[in-house]
Amino acid sequence: MKRVSLRSDRLIRFKLPLVLLAISTWLPAFSEAHLQDRIVAIVNSELIMLSDVKREFETEQERLSREHRGNDLPQRLKTAEYMALTKLIERRLQLQEAKAKRVEVSDLEVKHALEQMKRQGSPFDITNTNHMQTVREQLLLMRVVDLHIRGNITVGDSELKRFYQEHRDRFALPEEYQLSQIIIQPRSPDGLADALTKARRAMDDLKRGEKFEEVAMQYSDGANALQGGRLGWVRQGELIPAIEQAVARLVPGGISNIIESPEGIQIICMDDRKPKQFRRYEDARREIHELVYQQKSDDMYQSWLVDLKNKAYIEIKFEQVAEKAQPQSVRSTP
Repeated sequence: MKRVSLRSDRLIRFKLPLVLLAISTWLPAFSEAHLQDRIVAIVNSELIMLSDVKREFETEQERLSREHRGNDLPQRLKTAEYMALTKLIERRLQLQEAKAKRVEVSDLEVKHALEQMKRQGSPFDITNTNHMQTVREQLLLMRVVDLHIRGNITVGDSELKRFYQEHRDRFALPEEYQLSQIIIQPRSPDGLADALTKARRAMDDLKRGEKFEEVAMQYSDGANALQGGRLGWVRQGELIPAIEQAVARLVPGGISNIIESPEGIQIICMDDRKPKQFRRYEDARREIHELVYQQKSDDMYQSWLVDLKNKAYIEIKFEQVAEKAQPQSVRSTP
């Protein structure tokens, strides 16, 4: 059974993977204007209508239409529509499970959730019954997932240590550089040539063996010129790309070529550098626990969702619009 990932809904606290139903052909493009509302799937005793899929698909349809052009757009739309239907089927199965397990959400809980979302800038309206129902369903989904998954997960110390060893680079601290600079800033929009000339004179002095800090005090326009141009320690990745590329090749005591950057004309000196270091297991343990817990949650969710589908009656109806074929269906029975 093919699986792909699904972004979590806003209120769900961890990713809910999307497990696609295995059927032999693509669904039609539901956005065909001439199609009337009809049943596209049956999940146990509940119906999913074409209009439900259109609502689920609307935002993604707008995004795809905005970001993609050309011949591949129709296929992207079909795929997204198929995923929207799959998402609806999975949601119905989980809500049915919540009902079977007598999981409930009170009106007060829904109200509090809506108020919190509104404070965070959400357009959800506490007086809108559709918004109320959407939030209620999201809370039910969270609660039924908590019931079946979160309460059944244990993470042992041996698992954490194994994860740390297998993903050690994930807990590495970036390399650090201790730098000094000479920066020469053009005095006017047409002053780049003068700034480059001044930078070349500074570079000539450095090649003759003059100390970097003395040359910086003489030529640099930077605020730290009187301190010999010292910038202190910076981490790999914190510099603008042009400077990052230049210093990556330097050894302690090395001096870069003249660099043109958005900040001006620069010459960089590598005073010292610290190699990449790794965080200790004890320092990273909390983060490792969260990562392992999330991974186990995702795996258990997938297994639970597959089990729900295997026990359910799912009938998908589709129609080849271009060929005007007769409706077909695929059934998944216990």
